[in-house]
Amino acid sequence: MLRVWRTNGLKPHLVRGFKVSRDPDFVEKLEDIVGLYMSPPEHALVLCCFDPSQVQALDRTQPGLPLKKGRAATMTHDYKRNGTTTLFAALNLLDGQVIGQCQQRHTHAEWLKFLRKIDRETPKEKMLHLIADNYATHKHPSVQAWLDKHPRFVMHFTPTSASWLNMVERFSRDITTERIRRGVFTSVPELIAAIDEYVAHHDTKPKPFIWTKSARDILQKVIRANSRLSSKKNEAVH
Repeated sequence: MLRVWRTNGLKPHLVRGFKVSRDPDFVEKLEDIVGLYMSPPEHALVLCCFDPSQVQALDRTQPGLPLKKGRAATMTHDYKRNGTTTLFAALNLLDGQVIGQCQQRHTHAEWLKFLRKIDRETPKEKMLHLIADNYATHKHPSVQAWLDKHPRFVMHFTPTSASWLNMVERFSRDITTERIRRGVFTSVPELIAAIDEYVAHHDTKPKPFIWTKSARDILQKVIRANSRLSSKKNEAVH
């Protein structure tokens, strides 16, 4: 059986996840955001923002063994939950630096607090183009009122089910795999300290992520994916 799979290039043990966006404004939002990546506006900063909720402070039920020659580090499969925090982060497209802030909750009040931090820590003469997802806190009336009073902030929202379009997802993946997932945290303050340390270390030698795909290339790929899904659906019906 394995020989048959190998001969035909089949890998049944692998499953690749996907989700096609059904946002009616997908093309418009795609072109808007990719346009910022490919041709950033002058006298402005492009900041890719994210705020994943409930980053958990996980402690292991037993001490693990450290990495050594001939042996991988060990970690128990089960854990103890010691609370959560929310990391708000903004990745500067120009130089790769990150503005980060951990907060207790994930509401519009915390998002506003983070916007004020961005306002304080960026040059006042620069326009700020923020890319964010469609989470309700980003569009709360109080947030809209604050943005109206701070016209240098311009919001750009990714299409629904298209978080991959936000370049900060690369940073989110890195901090998760390199620091949070492998960490042991006995308290929320310990988790926050580790996150702050990671961000600070990242900003000592930041590397900007370079976007290479045009909106047209992405759109063609999405069209092909929709076509394949439609054909498979029709096959299932018949």
